[in-house]
Amino acid sequence: MAPAHAVAPHVVLLPSPGAGHVAPAAQLAARLATHHGCTATIVTHTNLTTARHSSALASLPRGVTATALPEVSLDDLPADARIETRVFAVVRRTLPHLRELLLSLLGSSPAGVTVFLTDMLCPAALALAAELGIPRYVFFTSNLLCLTSLLYTPELARTTACECRDLPEPVVLPGCVPLHGADLVDPVQDRTNPVYQLMVELGLDYLLADGFLVNTFDAMEHETLVAFKELSDKGVYPPAYAVGPFVRSPSSEGENDTCIRWLDDQQDGSVLYVCFGTGGTLSTEQTAELAAGLEASGQRFLWVVRFPSNNDKSASYFGVTHHGDAADPLSYLPEGFLERTKGAGLAVPLWAPQVEILNHRGVGGFLSHCGWNSTLEAVAAGVPMLAWPLFAEQGMNAVMLSSERVGLAALRVRPDDDGVVTREEVALAVALAVRELMARDKGAAARKKARELRAAAEVAAAPGGPQQQALEAVVGEWKGRAVEPQNVQDLGEDSEQ
Repeated sequence: MAPAHAVAPHVVLLPSPGAGHVAPAAQLAARLATHHGCTATIVTHTNLTTARHSSALASLPRGVTATALPEVSLDDLPADARIETRVFAVVRRTLPHLRELLLSLLGSSPAGVTVFLTDMLCPAALALAAELGIPRYVFFTSNLLCLTSLLYTPELARTTACECRDLPEPVVLPGCVPLHGADLVDPVQDRTNPVYQLMVELGLDYLLADGFLVNTFDAMEHETLVAFKELSDKGVYPPAYAVGPFVRSPSSEGENDTCIRWLDDQQDGSVLYVCFGTGGTLSTEQTAELAAGLEASGQRFLWVVRFPSNNDKSASYFGVTHHGDAADPLSYLPEGFLERTKGAGLAVPLWAPQVEILNHRGVGGFLSHCGWNSTLEAVAAGVPMLAWPLFAEQGMNAVMLSSERVGLAALRVRPDDDGVVTREEVALAVALAVRELMARDKGAAARKKARELRAAAEVAAAPGGPQQQALEAVVGEWKGRAVEPQNVQDLGEDSEQ
């Protein structure tokens, strides 16, 4: 057998279902293979897979392969089970198949499995890697603020009895912007929902990791990174490595896209791009209210419209759902809206080339759900944001982005007590926010901050920059740490006893 240091480290990555998790994992695997001498296997789940997953894995570089775990039954889950509950169920029910795969990989190549990287929603798999003696890390596709809050969830559950939204004081975590209880991740907002306990277990499972690779960079979360390092140096948490931002570069393939051609005819910085990510879903009422607000604002806009859902703000997360006889989400827009806004606005159904749009000279602002991938894409393009969070960790992202510390979001849209951004709020607040963002002082400050963050993101991702240095540091820890092949047979025999 060749010396361990002469063998390319083999990294196994387990992203959770969802395009926003598979795409960053593919980018990380590509960077590890291309710049750090690793080979990688991306392990996806057959359950909850969409066409967007396939596109994210369509052009993997040499040294990176993809495989899928078999489908498992979810028939026993209630119809209204949250997306997090579904993901956690898939992860836990595929663990036996993952064990078989890891055992196979351990014995199939000189490097075996050097390290196992699990997605932020799959830390239940860390115990399996520990059992097999494999070094294990979490690839956290969101930010360090979110990770810190999730690590705090077990303590929050132990020391409080009320719902998060009723906490009398803000939650102040080391190095983080203060968070109101209602801004904590969506799944911990209801103690009676089964997902609440699953989130507590998630926070405990993270402690089994040897470290965290976080999709962030210093200019976005300097104070949080410093505070987290102090905690990890004391042994409170495993260390965190800022390995972001992972953002796809704009391509020329979208030049003939309808959106790009329309933007070509607009003045520089004149268009508000409106999109709620791959999963964000508005109700029928909210769609109409937003349309009215955009029309009343008098601002040019490009809006990616998805089918509405009156029950689930994340209904589009796993792809398009059935909508009866309606074949086009634009049919849910108010009567006459398209005609009245023709020329000033463009509404497109379901999807648009977001990276190319954000990097177009015609775009001056981004009305966004504040998903972390979309946020990093806005940062990389230097586009300021209006925050309209919907689910998951988007509320805390909005708090961070609109804080003085980051200052990328000029304003935040706020719903009423029923969770609806009313017609009046849209027509007044959103319209004013659009004008503020595009023309006035606070918008100017956000645009300035956006340019600064874009420059910092370019430095972070440049050859030899902080991203590469962080990955080199962690890869250096991985090298030579593969499980000895002679132990693999014993591991397999142990599983049969």
